[in-house]
Amino acid sequence: MQIVYHIGANCTDEDRLLKSLLKNVDAFAAEGIKVPGPGKYRPIIRETILNLNGANPSPDTRDILLDTILDDEPVNRLIMSHSAFICIPQLIFENGVFYERATAKVEGLVSLFPDDKIELFLGLRNPATFVPAVFVDAKNTDFAQYLRGISLDQIRWSDVVTRIREAAPKASLTVWCNEDTPLIWSQLIREISGVDPLAKITGGFDLLASIMAPEGMKRFFDYLKSHPPQTEIQKRRIISAFLERYVIEEEVIEEFDLPGWTTEVVDHLTEAYEEDVYQIARMPGVNFIAP
Repeated sequence: MQIVYHIGANCTDEDRLLKSLLKNVDAFAAEGIKVPGPGKYRPIIRETILNLNGANPSPDTRDILLDTILDDEPVNRLIMSHSAFICIPQLIFENGVFYERATAKVEGLVSLFPDDKIELFLGLRNPATFVPAVFVDAKNTDFAQYLRGISLDQIRWSDVVTRIREAAPKASLTVWCNEDTPLIWSQLIREISGVDPLAKITGGFDLLASIMAPEGMKRFFDYLKSHPPQTEIQKRRIISAFLERYVIEEEVIEEFDLPGWTTEVVDHLTEAYEEDVYQIARMPGVNFIAP
């Protein structure tokens, strides 16, 4: 069986990807693809890994989990999504290490299905907006205390990706930037579901609709009907053109009131993030989705 984990990261898609996947649940089921509701797997996966505490699961753990999650349905591919699979917001900088828990958590997730094909999916986010967002999500009141002494220059997604690859060397790993999701949303849905790249899906423009004015969405759909794109690249160029004119600014521009969070800091972190992503896209064993 193919076991798919969408492991986050925190404060990226906010379950929007899962919601778009669930819109296709019947069509996917006809192909042996199961997208359960989060209540079917999040609690039991978390509790099982916590109870194991690093130990190997018993031989019947896999079957017990599948019986609970699938309700005896015949399935070839199981998709599970949770932004906190590898860490809760409060502990992202535990011990002054960015996502220190990623190694143990990924090892735990993989160990539950030892003989199945594991696929991992991870969305990244610019630290310039990621750090303030997870700080707010963690409901912490002391920013310096929340960072646990880590320097902003030490926040590198490439380190996290490397540790994930080491923790699950046999698993495939697909990575993308959260900032690019309006352009690649339909591809994400298809890749996570495992359907054909040209398969018809529902929800391929869900994210776009959340950041584009209704008038723009109407004109966008009218344009697609009269000028159907011949390639994915053409479609993304069309999306970019309409976003440039009809984007809802307050949906994409974020302002954070944090001590020392100056324009210079944001620019520095953004430049470092772009260099980091460049490295990740070229890592062996990483399938990087670019716009």
